[in-house]
Amino acid sequence: MKIIIINGPNLNLLGKREPEIYGNKTFDDFYQELKLKYNTFDLDYYQSNIEGELIDKLQEVGFSYDGIILNAAAYTHTSVGIADAVKAITTPVIEVHISNTFAREEFRHHSFLSPNVKGIIIGFGMKSYELALQSFI
Repeated sequence: MKIIIINGPNLNLLGKREPEIYGNKTFDDFYQELKLKYNTFDLDYYQSNIEGELIDKLQEVGFSYDGIILNAAAYTHTSVGIADAVKAITTPVIEVHISNTFAREEFRHHSFLSPNVKGIIIGFGMKSYELALQSFI
């Protein structure tokens, strides 16, 4: 099974950025652990701070992969373009968020992506990605 994790803006700073919200582990360290634990999956990872690059990646993998785990970060709440890309592809997408977005600022309570995804996992820290991965099993 071929799965890709796509992370949006500022998630490259995990482990350094707001550890009280996001924890102390870098995403690269977490990703390596995930690859070892789920070694029967063909697991890829992509991160960009640029909205258009995220759309390009969704279009690139959205017809050939078995699943996409997408944390669009702040673009979740602002990007109609990413939402349209998710709607246009055939690969199922699971929307994930590390923090409980409903316990944060009001603008984070709305997702443009949610109506177009297979499911949503919010607020379980980095475990959110693993739960999303398990949903494809």
